[in-house]
Amino acid sequence: MGMRLVVLLYSLHVIFAPVLSDVWKAQLEANMDAFVSSCVVLPCSFKYPGKQLPSSRMRGIWHKEKINDEYIYSEDSLKIIDSFKGRTRLVGELSDFNCSLEINDVKNHDNGPFCFRVEFERDEKDKYSFMESCVSVKLIANKDQIKPELHYKQSVEEGVPVVYKCSITHTCPSHHPNLTWSRPAKDILVSYKDIRHGNWEVESILTITPTKEDDHTDITCTVKYHGGLHASTTGRIFVKEQATLRHILIPAITGLGVSALFGGLCFFMVKRYKKRIQELQSRNDNGMWSRLSRMSRRFRSGGNSSGQGGRDQRDNPPGVTWS
Repeated sequence: MGMRLVVLLYSLHVIFAPVLSDVWKAQLEANMDAFVSSCVVLPCSFKYPGKQLPSSRMRGIWHKEKINDEYIYSEDSLKIIDSFKGRTRLVGELSDFNCSLEINDVKNHDNGPFCFRVEFERDEKDKYSFMESCVSVKLIANKDQIKPELHYKQSVEEGVPVVYKCSITHTCPSHHPNLTWSRPAKDILVSYKDIRHGNWEVESILTITPTKEDDHTDITCTVKYHGGLHASTTGRIFVKEQATLRHILIPAITGLGVSALFGGLCFFMVKRYKKRIQELQSRNDNGMWSRLSRMSRRFRSGGNSSGQGGRDQRDNPPGVTWS
């Protein structure tokens, strides 16, 4: 009995496995960002049970969540609600199971949620809405949030090539933003990268060789989105002059000149100081000899006076006066 049950279950699995594994399924990003007045692409892929049909027998429809008859996209433009007419289109091929939708000229009310539905033209009309996989849109209107990112070195050296990078992340790969620089250059490289989940990165790389005229100047990267929306980011650069023979010789010569001037000034001051000392010594010596000479004369003069008086007294007898 147990073996029969196992065989029965295995038989049922073999019979119904293709049916159970082949289910209605859509893959969408639950949340997307969009810049107001620009565009956004909502990534979408799907699969359905049964054999593959040509795209001519499939119809793709996008509608508001829980309101199946409010179409934001349909092949029959008369069925699209007025606020979305002329602003939506499929950017993928249904035959490739690509149901991605572009919304152009994004408005402040384009926040969703939006859902995808597929219809098949067979013997009878079949349709299926993937209500479990809808997408909400975060609307961005602040200009500070749409500015590009600028990566660069503020301090650069004259004559040495330097790289500046400007990038922006967006969600509209059908109309990539355009990045431009404030100064012309031949070496500009632009790349586009899918960074997953409906987000794309545009990067512009600018290579320049700074000159001394570039010192204290600005460099600006500007992004222009589909629809005319634009924003800029500016940075200032500082250029250090490159060391040359002139830069080496001028300080050396200046240093030697200052040293020679200082040495000459010191020599002149020392010489003048010595001369002054000699003059003072000479004055002192002359003054001393002069005082000694005066003292000698006074001494001799005093001696002569006292000798003459003695002689006069000895030569005159007492009581005799010479006339």
